[in-house]
Amino acid sequence: MVEGNKTIKEIPSSGYRIKEIFSVNSDSLSVESSLITKISPSELKKISFLQHPKDSVAVCELKEESIVENNLAQLVLDGIQDPGNLGTIIRLADWFGIPQIICSEDTVDLYNPKVIQASMGSFLRVNLVYQNLENFLHESDAAIIGTDMDGVSFYDYPFPTQFNLVLGNEGNGIRPEIEKLLTDKITIPRFGKSQATESLNVSMAAGIILGQIFSKK
Repeated sequence: MVEGNKTIKEIPSSGYRIKEIFSVNSDSLSVESSLITKISPSELKKISFLQHPKDSVAVCELKEESIVENNLAQLVLDGIQDPGNLGTIIRLADWFGIPQIICSEDTVDLYNPKVIQASMGSFLRVNLVYQNLENFLHESDAAIIGTDMDGVSFYDYPFPTQFNLVLGNEGNGIRPEIEKLLTDKITIPRFGKSQATESLNVSMAAGIILGQIFSKK
């Protein structure tokens, strides 16, 4: 389910196919009229996951998963559970031009409505694949860089041209079997004196790290 005319208008140019649209205002949608069912605002509210839905909801066919090979940079997510975090990370990948995210099999589902909403349409442009991370990383020739409190400051780390950036679970971080496969560990150094903040939100950390990586390119 994709909500909002702004995102729905982008679907035809992506790899997704619209099956049907339920709309209170379809004037700006350039799709076949046979796909559109007009509904009332109260009906829209019943089928929407949003508290204040505006215009339309589209039902799309799921896209078949396929790995894109030979990416210079890609994100690897180890057990991300919060849909808002995944959606934000997808949006960050889109912003920085990272074409693919590899997710562990227990990472939150891409098609969770909250993930789709938080990605703000970026799920249409970033390829997500769910894999056994141990097998995937064993076969990768690129550097495997993980975030860790004991890692080297990412300000001093010379990021290679090709790499996998591993981001761990919100509460537990990167699991031990994946940590063993890391070629390098980096951390975002703390400058504040207070120790009350134990860690950064994973999507916030991803944004900070990607900003540093691409500031050098």
